[in-house]
Amino acid sequence: MFKRIAITVLALALAGCGELQQVLDQWPAGGPVSQEQIAAALQEALDQGIDRQVVKLGAENGFFGNPDYRILLPEPLRKVDRTLRDIGLDDLADEGLKLLNRAAEDAVGTATPIFVDAVKQMTFTDARNILMGPDSAATTYLQDKTQQALYTRFLPVIETSFQKVGADQVWENLIGRYNRIPLVQPVNPDLSDYVTGEALKGVYRAIGQEEVRIRKNIGARSSDLMRRVFALQDTYTGGP
Repeated sequence: MFKRIAITVLALALAGCGELQQVLDQWPAGGPVSQEQIAAALQEALDQGIDRQVVKLGAENGFFGNPDYRILLPEPLRKVDRTLRDIGLDDLADEGLKLLNRAAEDAVGTATPIFVDAVKQMTFTDARNILMGPDSAATTYLQDKTQQALYTRFLPVIETSFQKVGADQVWENLIGRYNRIPLVQPVNPDLSDYVTGEALKGVYRAIGQEEVRIRKNIGARSSDLMRRVFALQDTYTGGP
């Protein structure tokens, strides 16, 4: 079996992009690495990204405690933040920022079932294109399949979370105080929509980082199947 795989990998190394696709298209179901195995390996890779990265974001301080993922204030509120700090309300401003991130952490916990459904729907054509695509191909696939559903799921969770953690009251107080300051331009941003969008960006960025790790680092491939299938990508791209 090892010899058959080695011959196949060598053939792929000598093939151009078009020839590579022809080789993959012509593989029989029982070939050295079958179509089903390619799809299963890509599904494992996405599951690994979800399990190792998205779950972290859904834990307390998953967003707020990580500077790379912390949700910052939208532009209209940055001047609110600066102004409130200038008048000595630092603690209130800090609490408002923390609660925005807490809402995102709450919402991410609802993402897994949507991701699982998208991964299960992956076809061989999807898997083949992902395997030989750019480093972000699997993440892009998942984003295309899930973004609208996740937005629909996240938004009400974030609205509820705002109420649960008291963010709605804190920000109503913050914005109210700011808007009462003489000569300032009043603001009234849609915080639920903003935090939903930022939470989604964080989720896909986390999955994308795990995808790159799997593609670039053999040690990140947690199963024999993943190692065998991603070896084809390594040969084609000259990596890892």
